[in-house]
Amino acid sequence: MRILVVEDEPKVASIIQSGLQENHYEVDVVHDGRTASVTAFQNDYDLYIVDIIIPFINGIDLCRLIRQKRPEKPVLILTALGTTDDKLQGFDAGANDYLVKPFEFRELLARVKVLIKSSAMKYGSTNKIVIAGLELDLDKKTARRGEVVVGLTSREFSLLEYFMRNPGRVLSRNDIAGKVWDTSFDFGTNVVDVYVNFLRKKIDKGFEKKLIHTRIGLGYIFREE
Repeated sequence: MRILVVEDEPKVASIIQSGLQENHYEVDVVHDGRTASVTAFQNDYDLYIVDIIIPFINGIDLCRLIRQKRPEKPVLILTALGTTDDKLQGFDAGANDYLVKPFEFRELLARVKVLIKSSAMKYGSTNKIVIAGLELDLDKKTARRGEVVVGLTSREFSLLEYFMRNPGRVLSRNDIAGKVWDTSFDFGTNVVDVYVNFLRKKIDKGFEKKLIHTRIGLGYIFREE
């Protein structure tokens, strides 16, 4: 399960991130609403934890934006603003739950579990990875970018899955060979480069925003330009 935390206090953000990671959640953290308004829709998050008082775009407006674009995903507002009017404003913006600072982490964890479970029961749990409009269905073994269905071989699917599970991370040829081919890379061959090029032609060709980028001397990185 993947969670986005929007919190401008570094210490609080670090506590939340560490605690959730210890409980086997993948956690991304951003510190302002403007960055969150982009990051929130680049990845397929199962839950958003949002502070209200954050720079650029406040948490209430961000909650409304998430509700418009990801109506099936739960939002937990976490803030020091704890009056009844504050809570009503949060719920009116579409929040599913509201927790007031200071809080005990175990209460936050309990609410996270309930929200994710309730969302899965209501909308059905899907085994998909979605990044920048590219959807990989791990159950059906299909890929789609926007309205375009992308036909992939088994190896290309595995390569794309590895990229999409590691967005924003530079992956060396050794990394890719070890995970996708389950072998150490032989520098006498260019098999990784060949398959990356195959994949690029299928998911990037014809699209303005490219997703697979070369880092010269280092490998490849999967990210939206």
